Amino acid sequence: MNGLYEIIKRPIISEKSTLQSETLHSYAFEVAVAANRQQIHESIEKLFKVKVESVRTMIIHGKYKRAGRGIKKRANWKKAVVTVKEGQKIEFFQGA
Repeated sequence: MNGLYEIIKRPIISEKSTLQSETLHSYAFEVAVAANRQQIHESIEKLFKVKVESVRTMIIHGKYKRAGRGIKKRANWKKAVVTVKEGQKIEFFQGA
């Protein structure tokens, strides 16, 4: 994995992550399952031009869902919670 956009897939925008970004300066991202903390750290710093304090990662296990008569399992994915230095901010929506 060498591309920044291969490591960082998308920001996770939910009620909980929005509250964390306002109070704790932490932002949630969906990342590649094979990415490690150092790669995520470097990618966030290069993409958003901020200083990263810490990176916490977790594997989110896929849910089982009905599909017609059968049951299918959604894929597992990796979530990273990135904390940036005090006073810095990541803007997901420009002009909002």
